[in-house]
Amino acid sequence: MTLAVTAETVERLLGLAGELERRNALLERENALLRIRVTELECRLGLDSSTSSKPPSGDGPGGPVRRTRSLRETGLKKPGGQPGHPGRTLKQVAQADHVIAHRPAVCAGCRTPLQDLPGALAGRRQVFDLPEPAPLRVTEHRIYRCLCPGCGGMTAAAFPAAVTAPVQYGPRLSAHVAYLAAAQFLPEDRLGQLLADVLGLRLSAGTIGGMVRRAAERAQAFAAAVRVRICKAPVKHLDETGLRVGARPHWLHVAGTAGLDGLVHYRVSSRRGAMLDGAERIVVHDHWTSYFQMPGVTHALCNAHHLRELNAVAEIDGEAWAGRMRRLLRRLCHHANQARDRDVALPPPLIGRAERLYDRIVQAGLAWHAALAPLPRAIKRGRVRRRVGHNLLLRLQLHKAAVLLFLHDPAVPFTNNEAERDGRMMKLRQKISGGFRTREGADNFATLRTLIGTARKRRWNLLDVLTLEPAHLVAKL
Repeated sequence: MTLAVTAETVERLLGLAGELERRNALLERENALLRIRVTELECRLGLDSSTSSKPPSGDGPGGPVRRTRSLRETGLKKPGGQPGHPGRTLKQVAQADHVIAHRPAVCAGCRTPLQDLPGALAGRRQVFDLPEPAPLRVTEHRIYRCLCPGCGGMTAAAFPAAVTAPVQYGPRLSAHVAYLAAAQFLPEDRLGQLLADVLGLRLSAGTIGGMVRRAAERAQAFAAAVRVRICKAPVKHLDETGLRVGARPHWLHVAGTAGLDGLVHYRVSSRRGAMLDGAERIVVHDHWTSYFQMPGVTHALCNAHHLRELNAVAEIDGEAWAGRMRRLLRRLCHHANQARDRDVALPPPLIGRAERLYDRIVQAGLAWHAALAPLPRAIKRGRVRRRVGHNLLLRLQLHKAAVLLFLHDPAVPFTNNEAERDGRMMKLRQKISGGFRTREGADNFATLRTLIGTARKRRWNLLDVLTLEPAHLVAKL
């Protein structure tokens, strides 16, 4: 039996075949995009504090407890205190505040009474403890007026400028309240409860807030002077972190310098890209794009960020070039630290070899990515999609001078850990209180943290500086 196939049937079958091919191509494209998305999500799940900028607290409770893995190469330094590190331990003082004498009552042999006999010192032990809570000390200021014998006029004395009300709290108590609020992050209610439990002093939340506000007002001129000095410093560290003011997201910008004469400045802004205006010379930061828009500065990138990203690319994506670059940066950090300890510069031949090896690793990584099939895009226009390792390679290639600046200038550190440490306390404050109710409260906190952070770096007594007037605070810089 012969099956007659008409031209219309053939045309219909060809149309169905073409439609199936188009649908198949569309499904394959969607399948490829989904596979890429699954890979990206799996990589994101594999990120932890050692392979990204996530804090150790964000690693999650699941699985066995993992210790935070150091980015340093093993074997370069032993863990613990290094040679020359000053130790601290509790030692006896020459003159004790209170002495209690213990004398034997009777002889251990014949039981003869010994209480009234003179004795020789056989030993001493000292106990360091807090004194009993004392009530507040009340100081009364009295002014008198006198009759002048010459003209018969009456002249009255004046109260001190700081004594403005019939009854008020003194500067030392206000300094303690500001310290507990801004340095130890106690909320107002808990701070009031602590004062009631420890000192028997009951302060309302409004009184506590007023003390903190006045302390911040005294420190405003100091914070402005610190900002100017940081802008003119040879090397400065910049970072930013998010916080909430009311129901809106804001940003806390951190700028600081290292050393015993170090400084730190905090500033709240509604824009993440509002960088430090007027900065000069060298700025150390991460690779956030807005930093590269700062005019008139030399950039140095944080290599701790690079090491974490290289860990992820090497261990999760299995790219060999990342392991080589990771080892190179660790070795160069070790050589730079040794040279800095000896107060010498790295030899130019070593720097030249390091830069050539750096270039070879980058080129090998780019060649490896060029051989891979390009990633499909969901839309036809827009930026070309690249893999995580490819983007990291392009950054290392484009910003090579900023990555390796620590080799050429001993004043430039390998990492931006100075700013990371300065910003870490903000995250603790955020975990405790969640955010700030008003912009004024956030600005007051930033001003007080500028004073407290600078005082800590310079080893000033915090309670003393919190009682100083604005002119005396600026004079301490």
